[in-house]
Amino acid sequence: MHTLYSVITLVTTTLTLGPLVLLARLFGVQQKPNGIYYRAPRWWARALVKAAGITTVVHNPERITGRTSRVYIANHVSWYDTPVLLDILPNFGFVAKRELEKIPLFGSAARAIGVIYIDRVNHQAAFGAYEDAARRMQAGESVAVYVEGTRGESYALRPFKKGPFVLAIQAGVPVVPIVLYGTRAVNPRGSLQAHPGVVHVHMLEPIPTTGLTYADRDELAATVRMRMADTLRDTYGVNPALTAISNAPTSLGAAPAPT
Repeated sequence: MHTLYSVITLVTTTLTLGPLVLLARLFGVQQKPNGIYYRAPRWWARALVKAAGITTVVHNPERITGRTSRVYIANHVSWYDTPVLLDILPNFGFVAKRELEKIPLFGSAARAIGVIYIDRVNHQAAFGAYEDAARRMQAGESVAVYVEGTRGESYALRPFKKGPFVLAIQAGVPVVPIVLYGTRAVNPRGSLQAHPGVVHVHMLEPIPTTGLTYADRDELAATVRMRMADTLRDTYGVNPALTAISNAPTSLGAAPAPT
């Protein structure tokens, strides 16, 4: 029942809110706090979270702020990671793989609300998206990135992309590690079913990047990974993977495609 309800909710909310934000963009409606580009994706996310029967538990919610720009770095195990994060994080946009842009209506609507698409094959195009994200953060926005790039089969951490850490250093904003646990039980990779469940969102201590340079990117990534791995191990008994950093020098993580 939750699966059917979730599918119906996904279709109806996308068909309703997608054209709404596209019309707003067509008529020149500008970004503003609590405006349509902020509210629409959160209405979409909240409806999906409710339809799936998800109860979200946020640990250390005081570390969530819309007043200053941040790079939120999260692990990624389920399509439902995105609705959960959209429902709780203020004033932020996702960095997403360009394949999402090809999805009719969804892709265009996501761009309208501020999703930044990145071409993971074309490095020159990736640099353009990377610079766009940095400019937007300097203007006061935050960015959320799935640092592993794609969804995993388990909660063990996979290789981290370097791009999000270079992005944070270039923009001079703190990195906030996020550990998501429970979404895999709601909807694991490769499944079309949705099951009710409790999802835990651990907001870890922000890590400042003031004074860091490009040369510090690996150390920053290692620090973030260690804190995320410690949380997974100490709280849930997850044995993290040993590989720490991807060899791809500038690739950013990406938001997921719908299952």
